[in-house]
Amino acid sequence: MRFLLFDRVLEAEAGKRIRAAKTFPLSEAFLNGHYTRAPRVPGTLLLEAMCQAAGWLVLYSYGFRVACVISLAEEVRLTPDLRPGAVVEIVGEILSTDKRASLARARVEEEGRVIASAGRLIFPHFPAADPAELERRFRAYGWLEDPPAREGA
Repeated sequence: MRFLLFDRVLEAEAGKRIRAAKTFPLSEAFLNGHYTRAPRVPGTLLLEAMCQAAGWLVLYSYGFRVACVISLAEEVRLTPDLRPGAVVEIVGEILSTDKRASLARARVEEEGRVIASAGRLIFPHFPAADPAELERRFRAYGWLEDPPAREGA
């Protein structure tokens, strides 16, 4: 992953929900030259942020023993008008999960208003090559406390 599209994890409940924060400063590399007269955060980045947060929730829920990739995003709604400088919260929820895959949904909120959503995100599971490294990254990406040990979602 080249760009991490959340700044920190605010809360996570294994098997259920994650909440993360992101500020989109104008200095972000992906905004360089993008709509130079009236800069906007591309909607595709909001979708990526939702997928990243929900994906990390899947990893966290399985104690980092699984890896996952997004294979389907449906019922996606994106805003065309998010300006750089905006501070958003990304909320991901697991709707169902089993040993093969997880079904999630996610939304992006600005000042309590939903500005983007994905009603259906599917993440197939794969054995994690290095669970300790995934957990280290999760902590480095802004986890405020040690995540609890988990037997599986």
